[in-house]
Amino acid sequence: MAERFDFPFGMNPSIRLNDKNMMMNSFSRNSRATHFRSGAWLICFAAMPILVGCTKRTPVEEVSLAESGISIVDAPVTEIDLAWPQWRGGTQGVSAAENVPTEWSTSENKRWQADVPGRGHSSPIVVGDLVVLGTAIESSETQWVIAYDRATGDEVWRTTVHEGGFPSKRSVHVKATNANSTLASDGKTLVTAHLNGDHIWVTGLDLSGEQLWQTDIGAFNSKFGYAPSPILYKSLAILAADNAGGGYLVAVDLNSGEVAWRVARGNASSYSSPTLALLSGKEQVLITGGDRLASYDPESGKLLWKTECIAEATCGTVVVAGDKVLASGGYPDKETVCLSAEGERIWSNRTKVYEPSLVSDGENVFAVADNGIAYCWSLEDGSVNWKRRLGGDFSSSPVICNGNVYVADLSGNQYVFKASGEAYELVSKNQFGDDCYASPAIAGDAIFFRVGAGSGGSRKEILVCFAP
Repeated sequence: MAERFDFPFGMNPSIRLNDKNMMMNSFSRNSRATHFRSGAWLICFAAMPILVGCTKRTPVEEVSLAESGISIVDAPVTEIDLAWPQWRGGTQGVSAAENVPTEWSTSENKRWQADVPGRGHSSPIVVGDLVVLGTAIESSETQWVIAYDRATGDEVWRTTVHEGGFPSKRSVHVKATNANSTLASDGKTLVTAHLNGDHIWVTGLDLSGEQLWQTDIGAFNSKFGYAPSPILYKSLAILAADNAGGGYLVAVDLNSGEVAWRVARGNASSYSSPTLALLSGKEQVLITGGDRLASYDPESGKLLWKTECIAEATCGTVVVAGDKVLASGGYPDKETVCLSAEGERIWSNRTKVYEPSLVSDGENVFAVADNGIAYCWSLEDGSVNWKRRLGGDFSSSPVICNGNVYVADLSGNQYVFKASGEAYELVSKNQFGDDCYASPAIAGDAIFFRVGAGSGGSRKEILVCFAP
């Protein structure tokens, strides 16, 4: 196998000989023979993984459900309150709660706060009497899952998932952490995912924090770190791992941790979590990235349809409202798009909402872009109902509860505004902490935020519960 390479990163043939030799030696560690020819490399590879330009490629080993022999069964019946059991609550950011406060401070409507060691963007989930999140300790290269008492904020348990194996700092975005993924739970098993040792590892814990299984689901060539969160379908956890070395979508059996199926998704680095939705009477897994929005069968991983749109790299999660599919992003292109249940384009615009996800009340589509501009579009035709500059920068995704949109910015402000298509109406602007990257969780009469307090070496993280 031979492949020709032009000089990467804008280099030209006048590069110094010592630099050429240095780069050729780097390539030759993964090749049998390396030849220099008129300003380009001709690499003869003998083994996998291979280098393409400066990107290590690891071919994805696809696995079918028939090959794995995994049986998919319905989710277990549980009496545990699955109030907010996974990323965006498993309800695409919409809560049916009614008594959640709209105003709070250090002294008003604060039920409790608890210190969170380390750093992470893992958003809290609420399962039964527990609030659970992931975190990472940079100094010891430790990745933890921590559970807090939902009523008091007391730490109930912490479990070490990984020690060592952190990616290099140059392969993790300066805003990112080594604990970005939000957990998911069916009321029996807690599922978490981490980038460790250049692979993605999925770990199952029980509700007391004991490890049940741990599975390496594939190699991962990190550009900015790993971000996607797992979603649950029946007895499967489904995870995305889009990366330049060879991206994939994979389903893991919740009982054993074994891979049930895995399908390749191309070689684009992207960061969106999948979402599960019922469209046209059929369950579908939807995800953006790689210049497309794609739909997969959760039973088998089979591609159902794909539509070219948005961008190569996306962060936000697809939202479904009725029979419409909504998403936004990205890099280097930008687009907000609305598709039909079959992937046909209904409307789109050139607005870019990159890190935060959209949210819909079934009539309107709400967004707060990274640059602090809030939008409200008509779900039906995409017309602009209103837009308003809130100020600041945003990474956290908004949620809707009791007719209000809740969202936090990167300066520790938490905004509450009416989920209305008539006009922008601010309900309250609250300040708690100095930054907020994670998205809120809502359970019962409470809303939970993970915030940062302080800056630099003195910065620490806090989990806080606001309730009447």
